[in-house]
Amino acid sequence: MLPVTNALGTLLLTLVAAPAMEHLYIAEKPSLGRAIAAVLPKPHRPHEGYIEVGNGDCVTWCVGHLLEQVEPQEYDAKYQQWRMEDLPIQVSQWQLKARRGMGKQLAVIRKLLKQAGTLVHAGDPDREGQLLVDEVIDHLGVSAERKAATQRLLIADLNPDAVRRALGKLKPNRDYIPLSVSALARSRADWLYGMNLSRAFTLLGRRAGYTGVLSVGRVQTPVLGLVVRRDAESEAFVPRPFYQLDALIAHEEGPIRARWQPSDACAAWLDEDGRLLARKLAEHVAGRIQDQPAKVVTASYEEKSQGAPLPYSLSALQIDAAKRYGLSASEVLACAQKLYEGHKLITYPRSDCRYLPKDHRAEAPSVVSAIAQNHPPLTEAASGADLSLRGRCWNDAKVTAHHAIIPTAKRASTKALSASEAKVYGLIARQYLMQFYPAARFAHAHLVFEIAGGEFVAKGRRLKVAGWRALLGKSPPAEQEETGQTLPSLVEGETLICSGSEIKDCMTEPPKAFTEATLLQAMTGIARFVQDPALKGILRETDGLGTEATRAGILELLFKRGFLCREGKAIRATSAGRGLIGALPESATYPDMTARWESQLQEMAQKRVAYGPFMVALEQQIAQMVEAARTASPPTSLSGIPAPVRRGRKGSGRRSGSGVAGRRKGKGTSKHSASRSSAS
Repeated sequence: MLPVTNALGTLLLTLVAAPAMEHLYIAEKPSLGRAIAAVLPKPHRPHEGYIEVGNGDCVTWCVGHLLEQVEPQEYDAKYQQWRMEDLPIQVSQWQLKARRGMGKQLAVIRKLLKQAGTLVHAGDPDREGQLLVDEVIDHLGVSAERKAATQRLLIADLNPDAVRRALGKLKPNRDYIPLSVSALARSRADWLYGMNLSRAFTLLGRRAGYTGVLSVGRVQTPVLGLVVRRDAESEAFVPRPFYQLDALIAHEEGPIRARWQPSDACAAWLDEDGRLLARKLAEHVAGRIQDQPAKVVTASYEEKSQGAPLPYSLSALQIDAAKRYGLSASEVLACAQKLYEGHKLITYPRSDCRYLPKDHRAEAPSVVSAIAQNHPPLTEAASGADLSLRGRCWNDAKVTAHHAIIPTAKRASTKALSASEAKVYGLIARQYLMQFYPAARFAHAHLVFEIAGGEFVAKGRRLKVAGWRALLGKSPPAEQEETGQTLPSLVEGETLICSGSEIKDCMTEPPKAFTEATLLQAMTGIARFVQDPALKGILRETDGLGTEATRAGILELLFKRGFLCREGKAIRATSAGRGLIGALPESATYPDMTARWESQLQEMAQKRVAYGPFMVALEQQIAQMVEAARTASPPTSLSGIPAPVRRGRKGSGRRSGSGVAGRRKGKGTSKHSASRSSAS
């Protein structure tokens, strides 16, 4: 046998000694990939786009979505120009392509797939995270046999102990394919809806002389519709005076204030909400009750408890942060993402769940101790936590693919956090600590008096035991509740004297403008705004308009495209936004259709609705809407309205380009966009 050179011999020995790659972990993003690698055997050998660990396994990652839908003109060159006669755009064989700048990482994964044994899907634990990795595996031509053997790694907490536990609980990826199908249906439906309707109504708008692009999306447009209608109601509102009459009933502990309840005989002087419109009637009743006996007809006293609010979902966190600190939804999401990925101080932030698994209770001492160190304002609250309490948040049956957002057990100096990150961490930590405080207890009193034949009602609510409410501290008015007057103990039949009265002059108020917090609340509680009564009941069981991961992006998109603007804390529609809603069919501007979609997509994720019928019905609906646009008259709502200036990066003033619905969750790039050349 011929001798080999030392270099060649070393290489051969290395190849012989190197363990085979049994597992290839594909994470959703580099930070998650590094967290997985950190708990796998050492030594680690970092490479461009992946990490090789000590046992030969490799960890690679996507960078958000590596793939995106191709443009319409890549299916057929005729779509390069926007023409009504070419609509609706239909797709028989869907195509994806590498996002700009992502081809290199896609090539890394392709190479590793050829060398790997078992694949481990490590996307985020939600519908979009499931699709994000599944679509890469499918796009790169992995065989059906290997797909069937792929494992699923579900990580909601980037701390090493949590990652190790997750690695010990790998599950078959095939169990989660319905999530991927649901996300795929949503992505394709959004593409079809946005591409077709944006083109159809932009072309219709041009007939009215409008030069901008009418960006239509199945979520963004109903959200814009909510704001436009609220603004219109406010502008058309005519204030009306009304009056309230309180009897002042003498008592040794202080006067009791009881509100007059007009009888049916007074209906002619009441509005539809039962408010008194005639001051003379109030004055007449006030004169009649002066110095008259006030007999107690009903005396009801009871003590009620109020349990701690559940830990946060993303939307609940965004709403509270907007109320308390004025942070926008996108700012809260960015802070939460940094706290999760960068600082590892909280669990997975894009959660739509507000419950925790029972086995997480074992970590409570470590988490509470970390809060005490990490966030000095809560040190005292942490020391007062009763870890023996078992609140309603610990409920395995209500935990979905991910649990509520809570702090981790990691100890770190919050000096490394920005001011906004510290505020968001403080909210999450406080909400978690509340689970280990007793219920607040209130004394409720309800008294009904009869005075000169009229009925007067006094209500009182007094905080007896603060419980978890002690953690609210100096809260803004949005968090504090009026407790009302303190009422004495009376018995039915007891008679006091009405010593006087007070008439309050009031004015009806217009509906309040949406704020970031109330618009998010509207999106999560969308059942209140739908027109179809049959749909309301269904929607109360679903996630609302949009998803936890997309709501912040939807709002920012509407601001960026110049359809919404901020006036202080108020959110208003611009003239272009109002014109757009006026030009569209009503069905596109209400949340009914979108909410019905979300309901069906959720059913699809649970294998109760099939992909095919959903898409067929959608294509038929789009064809009908396009035909309606084709035959419609030019919309007068857009006449004379200038195209909005699109807010670009760093405040640039680019004109609105294509604009179709939505962004994929937090990946920082448009899910799909119409061709720029055709938008002119």
